[in-house]
Amino acid sequence: MGLVLYTRRGCHLCEEAEDLLATWRCRVDVIDVDADAATAAAYGDRVPVLLRDGSVVMEGRFDEPRLVRLLGDEAGG
Repeated sequence: MGLVLYTRRGCHLCEEAEDLLATWRCRVDVIDVDADAATAAAYGDRVPVLLRDGSVVMEGRFDEPRLVRLLGDEAGG
């Protein structure tokens, strides 16, 4: 499963999302949304944004129970 997390420096929700994913030991590529103009245009107002296999599965404030359901067997493993 390919997980990508778009974040922004100084974003407390982004930090919370990263911490939550780390708690569940998820392998995730973290990308600074402001590093690229096209990415900033697509996700800049929505960070943090989590994509799974290219599809947005969660954004804004992450809900842990929902995240664990979405990740299924990947969470905690």
